[in-house]
Amino acid sequence: MAAAAAASAELVIGWCIFGLLLLAILAFCWIYVRKYQSQRESEVVSTITAIFSLAIALITSALLPVDIFLVSYMKNQNGTFKDWANANVSRQIEDTVLYGYYTLYSVILFCVFFWIPFVYFYYEEKDDDDTSKCTQIKTALKYTLGFAVICALLLLVGAFVPLNVPNNKNSTEWEKVKFLFEELGSSHGLAALSFSISSLTLIGMLAAITYTAYGMSALPLNLIKGTRSAAYERLENTEDIEEVEQHIQTIKSKSKDGRPLPARDKRALKQFEERLRTLKKRERHLEFIENSWWTKFCGALRPLKIVWGIFFILVALLFVISLFLSNLDKALHSAGIDSGFIIFGANLSNPLNMLLPLLQTVFPLDYILITIIIMYFIFTSMAGIRNIGIWFFWIRLYKIRRGRTRPQALLFLCMILLLIVLHTSYMIYSLAPQYVMYGSQNYLIETNVTSDNRKGNSTLFVPKRCDADAPEDQCTVTRTYLFLHKFWFFSAAYYFGNWAFLGVFLIGLIVSCCKGKKSVIEGVDEDSDISDDEPSVYSV
Repeated sequence: MAAAAAASAELVIGWCIFGLLLLAILAFCWIYVRKYQSQRESEVVSTITAIFSLAIALITSALLPVDIFLVSYMKNQNGTFKDWANANVSRQIEDTVLYGYYTLYSVILFCVFFWIPFVYFYYEEKDDDDTSKCTQIKTALKYTLGFAVICALLLLVGAFVPLNVPNNKNSTEWEKVKFLFEELGSSHGLAALSFSISSLTLIGMLAAITYTAYGMSALPLNLIKGTRSAAYERLENTEDIEEVEQHIQTIKSKSKDGRPLPARDKRALKQFEERLRTLKKRERHLEFIENSWWTKFCGALRPLKIVWGIFFILVALLFVISLFLSNLDKALHSAGIDSGFIIFGANLSNPLNMLLPLLQTVFPLDYILITIIIMYFIFTSMAGIRNIGIWFFWIRLYKIRRGRTRPQALLFLCMILLLIVLHTSYMIYSLAPQYVMYGSQNYLIETNVTSDNRKGNSTLFVPKRCDADAPEDQCTVTRTYLFLHKFWFFSAAYYFGNWAFLGVFLIGLIVSCCKGKKSVIEGVDEDSDISDDEPSVYSV
């Protein structure tokens, strides 16, 4: 009874910590979205949508260590189940986590395929001044219907893709269809939801390869290199203004006698006047930044930024080394592409795969590390998005600027971050597959021991760490793993995606090293929506 009471107390403490984490996630999302949204074009609905969608993705990721903790907590370190962890209790715990994933993943599907597209297209139509609200809603619903159809198709495909085949090869077509429906009913829709979420995770993998891999190198190197001096940039800008004014004066002098300017000179004059307006705008912002107390404060924090940059680049190298060793282990020792490159045991150890199971035994140290990993991916992804922008193939759609991001761009930003956070669960599995599958569970195996006192062998049960080769009744697989590896072809795509992630990181590292310091007002040249009356500090 005392052991059961202690176990219940620890579980309550764990759920309380999870609740506090939820509050922290909501506060972080609110601050994050408010930091980047435009002050002049902020909309309540788009702000709430962005905060809610990003929070749901982070809460789903926060459920990962809870899942791992619960399956690990049911067993003792000697490989035996705890007294209170009978079959019914284990099933109840597994079902609770499973229903939690059902709920959160369903909300994610609703956000991605209905709510975010509807709000986005609603505000796209709102840009037309002569459009009524009724017309905006109708048009937004029309475009959103296409996303809803895609979601329905994904659910249908996932529901009826046969994971098993009928044993009777001579079965009729009706028996095959009946088998599919029976399989769907036995899985309680897990396959359909898993297929849809895995499809989104695959898109998140592409976003992570594009933005996160580059941001992992760009963020630390930008912190280390810093920005250019505002005073030096202002001096250069003044010289450029004088040069442009000279060109304008030269062109205008050609028409002093009343002769009209040639078409070529008119075009050149217009270009020089546009350039002059931009340079004077830069002059005003540079003057504001040079005299700003925030610039002086950031200058005092320069050594701290260098320390953070070095820390971030070391963390990036740790992730890259761990990911490389994990992928190399799959390439050398996995069961092949048909199994999704599943490995039986860890043949090549990597730092994170060794560290996470150790931290998991002392709750909530693994929670803290998982939170740090997710936040690291968020910040590096944001750094990549800010440096690259949001593109559709070769067309640049939006730029992300602190305090100047339009509602539509903010929705795009949170959609990308949502998909990247979804992919984070698989990234953590790639870094520590044993931890994500079984946590710190052990199981008992028989070992024959030769005794010196007795003639013959004796049987001894010794604990062994759970892996993919362990008996199903001895080791409980996490619900997260079931969602991630329901379909082998997604796992195979993630495996090749990890190699692409490593390649983009190395390319980004070379590019970031070769690039010079960023301008202290980077983006003023391009942003036509920057108000001359509202200068802001652009330095990071």
